[in-house]
Amino acid sequence: MLDTVVTITLFDWEDPETIDLAFDEISRLEALLSVEKEGSDLDKLAKAAGKSWVTIAPETEEVLRTAKEYATLSEGRFDVTAGPLIDLWDIHDQETGHYPTREELAQTLPLIGSKDLLIEDGKAYLAREGMKVNLGAIAKGYIADKVKEVLVANGVEHAVLDLGRNILLIGGQSEEQAFLIGVQDPNQAQGSLLCTVAASDKSLVTSGVYERYFIYHGQRYHHILDPYTGFPAENGLASVTILSDTSVQGDALSTTCLLLGEEKGMALIESLEGVEALFVTEDGTMTQSSGFGAYLTET
Repeated sequence: MLDTVVTITLFDWEDPETIDLAFDEISRLEALLSVEKEGSDLDKLAKAAGKSWVTIAPETEEVLRTAKEYATLSEGRFDVTAGPLIDLWDIHDQETGHYPTREELAQTLPLIGSKDLLIEDGKAYLAREGMKVNLGAIAKGYIADKVKEVLVANGVEHAVLDLGRNILLIGGQSEEQAFLIGVQDPNQAQGSLLCTVAASDKSLVTSGVYERYFIYHGQRYHHILDPYTGFPAENGLASVTILSDTSVQGDALSTTCLLLGEEKGMALIESLEGVEALFVTEDGTMTQSSGFGAYLTET
């Protein structure tokens, strides 16, 4: 689901139908928020771009408004209207991708701009034909938070939601014991851990240039695209891990910081209350926010 593998683990819980409630919520929200789903709010918004306003669900409105806030925080680099640029590069794996021509970029970049995503109560509008919203950098986090709400409302007190590197914790593993979450080393093979975090009731989201990329003429091009240049971000960062109270924060901020770079990204994190981060560069250098170390464990 959500173009990834989703794992939900409930601790000290007997009723298996509760898991079904969680996956039903993911399906419901994916049907609204995925631009790839025929008839979704984003599909309708793209088809009406430059023509008419579209009625949207409250959830769609909430995540679009949140996305515009992160566009402001990121100096415009976090931009969910980058859908046409994402489609142009079409990066899926090491074998699949398209290296765009100068002409293709010249046609695509003018279609990007969160200021031209207009939102009113219950409806949205894309100002120019050809514009498209893609929520790949924020939707998983938003959905994880909503699934947590469903599980907590049904009495779950200890759980791990794993939406493909978007980890959201309900409580700890027990009342006395925090969950231990491994952080992938972006410069090593899958499963090689950089460190382990001990946390309860937190979100841990990692974004990295190693996650999705393709090789063209011997060079690697990753999927985190800068809407200013039209190319993958190049600032030396290999991954960003965000520890926060909500997964939507972690999802959006991990991408935002990868686009801003180490200096501006860490300055942003330090300005936000209740958010910590771990940055890893392509040469393996680790930089922590002021409070991240409190969550590290030797285990």
